[in-house]
Amino acid sequence: MSESEITAAVTEVEAQEAELVLTTFTHDQAWQLGARLVELATERDLPVTVDIRKGTQQVFHAARPGTTPDNDSWIDRKVRVVYRFGASSYLVGLRAGAKGRDFNADHGLAFQEFSAHGGAFPVRVAGVGIVGVVTVSGLAQQDDHALVVEALRELVGSRPAA
Repeated sequence: MSESEITAAVTEVEAQEAELVLTTFTHDQAWQLGARLVELATERDLPVTVDIRKGTQQVFHAARPGTTPDNDSWIDRKVRVVYRFGASSYLVGLRAGAKGRDFNADHGLAFQEFSAHGGAFPVRVAGVGIVGVVTVSGLAQQDDHALVVEALRELVGSRPAA
């Protein structure tokens, strides 16, 4: 990505995070969100693993054909980024790229523990903050991220900004 493309992507993802704030996040909503992600992946024949956490509890997890246990490792590493930095794993990685920096080296974090690659998105509740993380792993990072955003938009009933 060029510098201007990274800047535009940072702005877009920041807007998504501001837009996609829930009023509540229950176990039933987590299941609904996970089921919708699996449904979208099935319709499109996408080899993804879907994971949803409420706090530190894993409340939904499904792996589609074409995935491996490595996808679970990617999920764990992306989730750690969201909880530590308070933003989507894609946004954290884009911000590092905008500075021309290597995320892991810059923060002294092992790649096998933290990966600032797209696909993990914070679940925010208005007036509370981050209460969970929804993650997709298996596609290119921007596609993992986009699939999560699509499903979250359906859950909150919003539409992308024009």
